Amino acid sequence: MYLFVFFDLPVKRKSDRKAYDRFRKALLKDGFTMLQYSVYARYCVDNRVLEQHRVAVREALPPKGGVRMVAITSKMFEKMEHYVGRKAQDSEREPDVCTFY
Repeated sequence: MYLFVFFDLPVKRKSDRKAYDRFRKALLKDGFTMLQYSVYARYCVDNRVLEQHRVAVREALPPKGGVRMVAITSKMFEKMEHYVGRKAQDSEREPDVCTFY
């Protein structure tokens, strides 16, 4: 399962840019990967892990701007089409994950 975070944050003021940068760095520190500007995704092995990362995103929310989160299954993620220009790219695959409890 993948957790996607989409955001549209103001960057006109220096304080806004700092908030944007803090939010982006929090996502990266939490294991998210940038798919496009303002679109980040993270693989989650199960719903418990997914909820932990939702909480982490909520805790990092900046004071202004819009942030959306959505979870999709690994099968749906694998069906995503990816192009650079008109050239199709290979789809990302579910990572090999080993979880210890």
